[in-house]
Amino acid sequence: MTNKNSSGITRRGLLGAFAATAVAATPTYANAAGFLRGAGDIRRISMYSGRTGESLDTIYWIEGEYIAEAVREINVHMRDWRTGEAVQMDLRTIDIMAAASNLMEASEPYLLLSGYRSPQTNAMLRSQSSGVARNSLHMRGQAADLRLQSRSTAQMASAAVACHAGGVGRYNGSNFVHMDCGPIRTWRG
Repeated sequence: MTNKNSSGITRRGLLGAFAATAVAATPTYANAAGFLRGAGDIRRISMYSGRTGESLDTIYWIEGEYIAEAVREINVHMRDWRTGEAVQMDLRTIDIMAAASNLMEASEPYLLLSGYRSPQTNAMLRSQSSGVARNSLHMRGQAADLRLQSRSTAQMASAAVACHAGGVGRYNGSNFVHMDCGPIRTWRG
């Protein structure tokens, strides 16, 4: 199925163009939800948690509607693995993750290092590292720390920045990228 906008450009062609430039430059585009939007659009997210051994590969949005059961599965998958507590993840973050994955044309699932963090977990991590924010968006279900074996942190960060939809932190030493739906900003850790 091909979706065409009024200029005759296909969605697949547009995403291909984004993918080709995302790894080399940091262009400014519409937000993640913007370039995932469209009639017939399907949004999918695929993740693996090394902490729990659980995998998730789900279509969570079809034809303009989030799928409640898939969203619940995402919330459980992205729970604080230390406490078992899950919250409603902000779907804007999931959209950014899905959009970045599409831009990179990644076929492997994200390795989820951290999704939701309880205040207790965040305080514990803060006591061990200066890189953990006191008011982390992880505690609001608005952030994820992710890794891909087939992509560098530079490639992942470029794709997330291209979404122009939230914060992107690049942690080369720990080999992961932070993506969130907060204010648009970038940093290196």
